[in-house]
Amino acid sequence: MTTVSFAGSGRITAAHGLAVRALPGVTVTAVASRDPAHATERARQMEARTCSYDELPAGADVVIVATPPARHAQDVLHALDRGASVIVEKPLCTTLAQADALVAAAGPGGERIGYAENLAFAPIVAGALDLAAGLGSLRHLEVRALSSRPDWGDFLRARWGGGVLFDLGVHPLALAMLLADAAARGSGDPAGPGPKVVSLRARLDGADDIEVDDDAEVDLTFDTGLVAHVEASWRAARPQWDLQAASDAGVVRAELLPGILLEHNGEPVDLPPVPAAIDVPQIEQFGYRAQIEGFLADFAARRAPALDVAFGRDVLDVVCAAYSSAGHGGAVVPVPFVGPRDRTPLELWRHPS
Repeated sequence: MTTVSFAGSGRITAAHGLAVRALPGVTVTAVASRDPAHATERARQMEARTCSYDELPAGADVVIVATPPARHAQDVLHALDRGASVIVEKPLCTTLAQADALVAAAGPGGERIGYAENLAFAPIVAGALDLAAGLGSLRHLEVRALSSRPDWGDFLRARWGGGVLFDLGVHPLALAMLLADAAARGSGDPAGPGPKVVSLRARLDGADDIEVDDDAEVDLTFDTGLVAHVEASWRAARPQWDLQAASDAGVVRAELLPGILLEHNGEPVDLPPVPAAIDVPQIEQFGYRAQIEGFLADFAARRAPALDVAFGRDVLDVVCAAYSSAGHGGAVVPVPFVGPRDRTPLELWRHPS
């Protein structure tokens, strides 16, 4: 029997709770939250008890940290200090200094922290990555996540740490990095180092009625010469999440929203059906069940998760460089980011040094 507890009780914990419920032999012990009413409701749904943040891990083997990003580092370190492994929601944290501390605390091989990029575990993304491995050298890569503004939480407030690129944008940025890696490994040495982002330029825009950015474009330059284009926006009338990777050998296209579709050279690719035991199809389609299952297996085997905290820091590194680029009028910024490690992405944009 594996036990899990929650730091946080927001909307994303409902998805994680359904994912845990779909896994045999896994139970939730406790839920902690800054909002007692939310904690009580989420704990009731998970047949668990409420507790304070200080009480975590509350007897659990694993803590899922889904608090606001500014709390992530302290909540992760608290759980680690008390012997639990941790799954931490994206974005990893609000500063690169915090990210450095988490990488240092994750164990010699990073085996104690998993970075919760659920889309990497989605069947459609797994299929796209497999197909990308057969494309060879990419000449085109584009990933988009376009949605309307969130009407809950503090996403539009400066205290969140950043806006659409910091929050929603970490999904397409991570997928662009994973697709570039899959294509390069498929055409070269699978055991060798994957391609790295070496520089970028970014554009951000906001609106007068919010404190953060709500529209973003980033061009990532990899050491292979590939330039990938990433878009994230909260200005879309309807959601549109998709990706496309192309080489001289073919094209892979995937659409996650508004519908699920995978194509290879224009032909649809069949995806595995959602198991009958899954009550909410999105829990399977968007990778939440496979994500929890994979992390728990990694923790039990004491091995580094497929998506570890170092990958989460790599994504945040790109995010910070992008906000700095936008703050300097779209200037090319090298990656790894060499600017201040104690400033949030929003601060790097609003107050460039």
